[in-house]
Amino acid sequence: MKWDSLGGQPPVLLHQALPSLSVTEWALAAGYDGMVVDLQHGEVGLEAACTMLRAAPRGSAYSYARVGGLDPAPILRLLDSGARGIIAPTIESGEQARMLVEATKYPRVGNRSLGPSRPNLYPGQSYTEAGNLAVSTIAQIETVAGVENAESIIATSGLDSIYIGPADLAVSYGLPGRGDWEDGPVRDAIVHLSTLTKAHGVTLGIYSGSSPYAADLLGRELVDYVGLGIDLVFVNRAAQESIKTLRGTK
Repeated sequence: MKWDSLGGQPPVLLHQALPSLSVTEWALAAGYDGMVVDLQHGEVGLEAACTMLRAAPRGSAYSYARVGGLDPAPILRLLDSGARGIIAPTIESGEQARMLVEATKYPRVGNRSLGPSRPNLYPGQSYTEAGNLAVSTIAQIETVAGVENAESIIATSGLDSIYIGPADLAVSYGLPGRGDWEDGPVRDAIVHLSTLTKAHGVTLGIYSGSSPYAADLLGRELVDYVGLGIDLVFVNRAAQESIKTLRGTK
């Protein structure tokens, strides 16, 4: 994950749970650096996701998609439609991480099939080498097992990044399913994963619903990039605030 195009600023991505090209365009116009088209949660199906990816500029390095599992078929469709990163949830072993690399990288790194549906997707002398450099392979760690096996996951050849799912990780520790933790086992896991990813030259990202919390993690250099907010949650909050203001309630 290179930040040259962002002037050295860490990338900030919007999670998209709504199947809307307009949300993609408006988020990028508002200053987001990219998006995570979410096929794991929300209403986005494969066909809609492939179309949404085309709403982002062709050169966008942060047009990501989060899939529901390790099935290579939808991963291939998303990559051929222009996804520059694939986030796979609940990775708990080096073997699962290797399966993700196999699905997202061309030989000899992985086993991705050639069959692009967009012209000049990866310009360069070697299409496969350029494609492997352009696509980020991202393992989401969100369970105790994932944290315990983190080093074998992070050390997987061809893996580019780890993405923390803090709410599910909290539930895995027997805590309430919220995302922004200042202390406790979730915070300890963030620090642990930060140390491991730095040692292996792999980037680290996390989802957060709070701008101040995300800014603090970035400022402390615990993470390299953040997913900040979900479109559906933003709509819900704005709608609630509008009604409360209109009716004079708190």
